[in-house]
Amino acid sequence: MTHLLPDFQDLTLAERVAQMLVVRASGYLFDHQILYPTWEPKADTLRHYLQDLAVGGVIVLGGSAAEIALRSQQLQDWAKVPLFLAADIEEGVGQRFSGATWFPPPMALAAIAKTHPETALHLAVEMGAATAQEALAIGLNWVLAPITDVNNNPQNPVINVRAFGETLAVVSQLATAFIQGARQHPVLTTAKHFPGHGDTTTDSHLDLPVIPHALERLQRLEYLPFRAAIAAGVDSVMSAHLSIPALDETYPATLSPRILTGELREALGFDGIIVTDALVMGAIADRYGADEAAVLAVEAGADVLMMPLDPPGAIQAICAAVESGRITADRIQASLERVWRAKQKIFTLKVDEGSHRHAWEQRPPAPIQLDALAQFQFQQAAVQILEKSSQFRGTLSQGEGFARNAIVVDDLIGCDFLNRKAPAIALPQMHGYPTLYLVDRHSPSQPCDLVETHPEPTLLQLFIRGNPFRGSAGLSQLAKDWFDALLQKGLLRGLVIYGSPYTLDAFLPLLPPEIPYGFSYGQMPMAQAIVLNSLIKPA
Repeated sequence: MTHLLPDFQDLTLAERVAQMLVVRASGYLFDHQILYPTWEPKADTLRHYLQDLAVGGVIVLGGSAAEIALRSQQLQDWAKVPLFLAADIEEGVGQRFSGATWFPPPMALAAIAKTHPETALHLAVEMGAATAQEALAIGLNWVLAPITDVNNNPQNPVINVRAFGETLAVVSQLATAFIQGARQHPVLTTAKHFPGHGDTTTDSHLDLPVIPHALERLQRLEYLPFRAAIAAGVDSVMSAHLSIPALDETYPATLSPRILTGELREALGFDGIIVTDALVMGAIADRYGADEAAVLAVEAGADVLMMPLDPPGAIQAICAAVESGRITADRIQASLERVWRAKQKIFTLKVDEGSHRHAWEQRPPAPIQLDALAQFQFQQAAVQILEKSSQFRGTLSQGEGFARNAIVVDDLIGCDFLNRKAPAIALPQMHGYPTLYLVDRHSPSQPCDLVETHPEPTLLQLFIRGNPFRGSAGLSQLAKDWFDALLQKGLLRGLVIYGSPYTLDAFLPLLPPEIPYGFSYGQMPMAQAIVLNSLIKPA
């Protein structure tokens, strides 16, 4: 086996520092498709980062799986040094890149574990293996999963159903099983978000959450899934943008030497890559300058900086800190050694013993293996998780030809699970609910007014879950208004909730027992079909 990497000692100081950066890029191929221009540079700038500055990695978002396969080839071709290619694919590659397998959120496995723990563990291994195999098939090599936070606060707006559960034992077991599955393939895995983001009510994408707990509580609860992940061989641990006054009264965890070095590196004994959460997030970006945040993160013990706001500025600032003595050369050396160990795991090439050519000189393009995507066993694993974690009661009566299908989502414009043929729309239409109402928080009409003027029997479908940048994890006022208005007028014929079990818990005490309901952790078309086909029976 020959590694496809140069000796990092041959790189300049600026290039070594650049290897510690992962920058954001659009998964789409063309500049006019960029959706987030503040974070996603155009092609010429991105190529400059990779080719001239020698930036070490890219995190991609957007596009289909097939587009990402081409994009990964393009990015690796531009790179001076082989790249980390990362993605937040906690729910499978299909969560971010259409065409691949899209799993339900991890909390669905926790629901299965309550009654069938061995089945849940098996499916977690399958989910990890499928995610890793599909990632590799399209050129990704760093899976930013699993989440090892314990979601012990139902009001958590950002972790929520992304966690593997609400108890440390279940989270530890399922996250470890996911890692075991992923380790069947040469990808990097990530336990996140240290020291634990589960007990917060603030989204760190928007502001800085505060964890009031003492060290003893963290050691007894939040730390344990991370210990389990480290024992299972997780490759990297991502920091959380959290304020924990009991550990550091000055800096959040991402910028805290006490937390990253003192706790994670020394107390927990982790010697893999410490990677920051995105430095563009509000918890960091709104409080520290872009360059100073990068320097503080390296001082704290981070090996890789995820999405610095100004990559060239971050490189210059860290180099200046080294040259002034603020950061030691040994500190950069230690991070580069960890980065190189990780890259050696994912970049290897068999070379004939008689060959005198260096593997670095004959680096092949990233392989495209689209036939490895959405394989039958992966799809079946996703179906099993959905079926075994869903809840149903009763049978939805056949509509009378004028009944209403009301669908409530947070944001219709950004909704990627609804279209004209989505089961949530098509199946009710086929069974007597032809009048479609699609509403979100931007809709001007009040539910009570619509129900008063159009008193139609209604199937109410709610898509509600915790998501980054959403700011809320629970029951939206819009959803509650629709529910109350329909129930008061006696027009509610059925209720379906996709996403948050906490929303279901809020509604069930108010739902008359004769009204059928369905629940799925998933929101994708597969989840819609499973729930509705179980509720809707032909007349």
